Amino acid sequence: MKLLRVGARGAEVPALLDAEGQIRDLSGKVADFAGQGVSLEALAEIRALDTSALPVIAPDTRIGACLASVPNFHCIGLNYAAHAAETGAKRPKEPILFSKASSALSGPNDRVVLPVGSEKSDWEVELGVVIGRRCDRVSEAEALAHVAGYCTVNDLSERAWQMEHGGQWIKGKSAPGFGPCGPWLVTADEVPDPQALALSLDLNGTRVQESDTSDMIFGVAEIISYMSRFMTLLPGDLIATGTPSGVGLGMKPPRFLRPGDTLALRVEGLGEQRQEIVAAE
Repeated sequence: MKLLRVGARGAEVPALLDAEGQIRDLSGKVADFAGQGVSLEALAEIRALDTSALPVIAPDTRIGACLASVPNFHCIGLNYAAHAAETGAKRPKEPILFSKASSALSGPNDRVVLPVGSEKSDWEVELGVVIGRRCDRVSEAEALAHVAGYCTVNDLSERAWQMEHGGQWIKGKSAPGFGPCGPWLVTADEVPDPQALALSLDLNGTRVQESDTSDMIFGVAEIISYMSRFMTLLPGDLIATGTPSGVGLGMKPPRFLRPGDTLALRVEGLGEQRQEIVAAE
């Protein structure tokens, strides 16, 4: 299934993209897509519905974040070898874990407002993983059975705040709108191999990132198993699994986002995002 949330900002309703590409209204039938609303049990209830009887929503309706909220917005750093190299970092021996504030969530096509004082905002196309079942010390063999689905994520980053102010990376990752996710939450049954997905990002129509999730240093199953050693993963948790090379920080000279720039990014089978970069008012 391809699940999405549509409507004005703050008034989105849960919906489903049917086989004909029509958006079907799920409001009143299921809870919003957050927490237990994206548990494996909740997804089974959606599958049991007669979706052909659901109201159709106009195709030009705004698409919001595919998750209404997240218990945790986890991220994996430096998870593609070429990206680690372009930033001058060593290949990690274990997954690098950090977080984004959940308030960074935004719609896939919403404008990205550069925060006041930002000089080094950057782009990062990533595969997002949504947890569908509580995870405590799960093995790699068991890990993917705990996934509700996958989505496209742009892990936008203010590099000066991330790297030049000490402390943890979360400061540079969490500005409002710095976590576009969607357009769809694609259920795990439609993604038989999360390590075989192409992903790419265009800046002003020029391809700057292009890779495949087979190049991840730590795959999705290993990430989930590893994280579950140190914490409990909850239904609705979102994990951004790292970005390939081609970010602005790695260019020579570095090239960061400016008002008027446009981004187009996609992960194979999970839909495309399009964002315009604007200055803070």
